[in-house]
Amino acid sequence: MDEVTGFTGCCETGHACVFAKALQAHTANCELVHRRSIGERDLLECTSPVARINCGTLAALLHERARFALKLPPPSRPLTHVQSLRLQCGGLVALRHELAPAEPDVHRMVGKAMERHGSLTDLPWASLVAALAAWEPRRRVRPRDL
Repeated sequence: MDEVTGFTGCCETGHACVFAKALQAHTANCELVHRRSIGERDLLECTSPVARINCGTLAALLHERARFALKLPPPSRPLTHVQSLRLQCGGLVALRHELAPAEPDVHRMVGKAMERHGSLTDLPWASLVAALAAWEPRRRVRPRDL
């Protein structure tokens, strides 16, 4: 199991993108992501160890601070896909609203947050968690029966 993301997989490497679900859901993008395919799977890998640590710190803080609001299990238990998606997408959307960046690039938003607040722990967590908890995934549109 990866200590940063909490995920395991047969094809995962130690360079897996921390916010891969959010990137695949097109909630954000990242200039440091490298995409590669293994079979039918797309792997998103971070090209910067320092950026991966910073994103891992943000992800851990999002999990810790939003645990009650999102009714997440304790850190010793894995998250479901929907919980991970909500935490990643909602967290990045909340951060984007807080920082108002020109584009939703994860690496740049994390850097801007650290620059503006001095540390990721000093972010305005009350407003971030409220915005994160309000995030809802897009509803699937069912095609009409022909």
